[in-house]
Amino acid sequence: MRYQNTLRLICLTYAVMSALAITGCGETSQIDDEVAIPANAPASESDDSTSQTDALQEETDAEESIAAESAEDANIHVVAVGDNLVQQYVYQSAAAHAENGETYNFDYCYENIKPLICGDLNIINQETLICGDGFEITGSNYNFNSPTELGDAVIDLEFNVITMCNNHLLDKGESGLSACLNYWDAQMTAHPETLVCGVYRDYVDMQQIRTKEVNGKTVAFLSYTENTNGYSLPENSELEIIYTAQEDLIEQQIATANEIADVVIVTCHWGNEDTYTVTDGETELAQKIIEWGADVIIGTHSHVAHTMEYLTRSDGTQGFVFYSLGNFISAQTDNFNLIGELADFDIAVDADGSVTIENVQVSPVITHYDDGSLSNLRLYPYSMYSDELASQHGLPYCTSSTGASYQEWSMAKIQEMFQTSVPEEFQKWD
Repeated sequence: MRYQNTLRLICLTYAVMSALAITGCGETSQIDDEVAIPANAPASESDDSTSQTDALQEETDAEESIAAESAEDANIHVVAVGDNLVQQYVYQSAAAHAENGETYNFDYCYENIKPLICGDLNIINQETLICGDGFEITGSNYNFNSPTELGDAVIDLEFNVITMCNNHLLDKGESGLSACLNYWDAQMTAHPETLVCGVYRDYVDMQQIRTKEVNGKTVAFLSYTENTNGYSLPENSELEIIYTAQEDLIEQQIATANEIADVVIVTCHWGNEDTYTVTDGETELAQKIIEWGADVIIGTHSHVAHTMEYLTRSDGTQGFVFYSLGNFISAQTDNFNLIGELADFDIAVDADGSVTIENVQVSPVITHYDDGSLSNLRLYPYSMYSDELASQHGLPYCTSSTGASYQEWSMAKIQEMFQTSVPEEFQKWD
């Protein structure tokens, strides 16, 4: 679409002229023989040729207006967070705060962070499946299925781009993934402003690049995962998941996305868990994805906040990669798992079609719970956190898989870990 506006206008105008020549401007309807006008009847004073001309002009004016708007500069404000990892203690906390006949109240878990979800695009990785009726609610042992109330809460938080392409897609098998797609399809019908992406119904569906119109520009979304925990779809399955190893397909999808969209955003679920280290495979693939024409890469999966940077293409232009935003919410028990990143940035689209990523700011999001039972689990932005809250965190009483050094918790420790991940130029504390 970056270079297609003029061509689209010509094609649409031709289509309108053709339609008018064949059927006129209005919808086709049945006409009784008694009131039908013979084909050889003389034109009356109320001949509709003028109205057809007027209608054609209106259509042309409208298309010119669209083209002019698309040719203007635009700015798209984006907010993105990492893994919405709804483990058992997360939904148990939501259940403990349910009232008025509710089964779960996830608003309690997220309410402190809600004011920060304020972009034109608000993007989240929904790490756990939401399969609906017939599937057990689970949140441990790499087997996740969350209550449907979670999806309601995510939409109520005003996340309008939800990617589900991650390593837990097949936790409930092919039937669970299909049911999850059904759930999100129903949500998109009920909430047309919401786009859920990352898995396809079949090969034909995979050719349909997901897009969203924002401030007069078209934004395309593509999603890839490194693995699905060793599970795979049956050979006869029609469902399609795209893996990061399928580079030819990724390059093809990005090229197609650039033909129909002004901006291309790619999400990648990749890398190693529980480490600050970005792998060589991530950096190499990130450079390729940007070179192929993506504008932004949003990484997830590590459960630890990772670094970010501008990447330069061979033509001198740049894209941007967040290697991993870490967790949004989780019930993990090592300190580096409890600090995620909230990315806030602008996508500037110039009239000539060029795209730049500007005003990148990243702030800490903290998962807090009160004791060793992980009770009252909830999120805080760093701006709301305090020494007093830090001293009350349940983390020091939990069993750590990585040793005592990962049980340290204080405002100073939060700052230290965040600064390990985020370059100073992108840090936002207030």
